[in-house]
Amino acid sequence: MTMAVTRTEVLSLYRRVLRVVRSWQAQSALPRDTETERKYIVQEAHALFRQNQKLTDQATIKKCIAECEARIEMGMHYRNPYPRPVYLPPMGLATQKGRKLRAQQSLRKQAKPLYLQSHEET
Repeated sequence: MTMAVTRTEVLSLYRRVLRVVRSWQAQSALPRDTETERKYIVQEAHALFRQNQKLTDQATIKKCIAECEARIEMGMHYRNPYPRPVYLPPMGLATQKGRKLRAQQSLRKQAKPLYLQSHEET
């Protein structure tokens, strides 16, 4: 029963993303920018939904759904489909080895915003 509800919820969310794409207008109002942003939204949604297609853990699925909803809301609010960057230097606060590094990595993971959980650090 819960799997069917989750599947329905995920499919509904995917359709919602596609509806957002149809009505999306770039902030600059230039047709070229609008098309670029629309393509980005579709590619990002397709990639993330495919990446998470095999998930079976309900808690992980709920986190992915929450991330998607957060990204939709932030994109609509700021009229920007791209994820907002996190301005923390990769190794800015810790040495290269030892306990401090592990503690720093743990803190960085906890501080990662909900809307960026699917993105790997670069």
